[in-house]
Amino acid sequence: MVKSYQGVRMAEPKKAPIPQILVKEYMSTSLITFKPDDTIDQVMEVLTKRKISGAPVIDASGGLVGIISEVDCLKEIIKGKYTNTPKFPAKVSEHMSVDVLTLSPDLSIFDAASLFLEHKIRRFPVMKDGVLLGQISLSDIIRAFPTMKHTTW
Repeated sequence: MVKSYQGVRMAEPKKAPIPQILVKEYMSTSLITFKPDDTIDQVMEVLTKRKISGAPVIDASGGLVGIISEVDCLKEIIKGKYTNTPKFPAKVSEHMSVDVLTLSPDLSIFDAASLFLEHKIRRFPVMKDGVLLGQISLSDIIRAFPTMKHTTW
């Protein structure tokens, strides 16, 4: 764009596009996963040991079939209290969420942050072309923001 200033034409510098910070830059790729036939007590042990709050559930071919979370495990704990069963033999497939929202690795973390607020969940599997690439959690998004410069806002 050219501006005129006291009869002198001056070219304005083009603004460089603001680089997008993408989900793939902050997602976890070394995932803990579960199988539908795993038991809830196995899940609770792993979640506790690994200090995570949930993980993807995959089938034998590696396809995403659900998400299992601490909240899902809590349902089995409550059931165990009422049935007086000290172990939690229920299968992951009985408690996992099957209506799973996924994100693209090329989505901006700002858009991802909006989706976290909109859906009030703690993690999204990250998929491309039907393949599970990773997972991004609410804490991953929060971890990204202090590293940003004011120009990326």
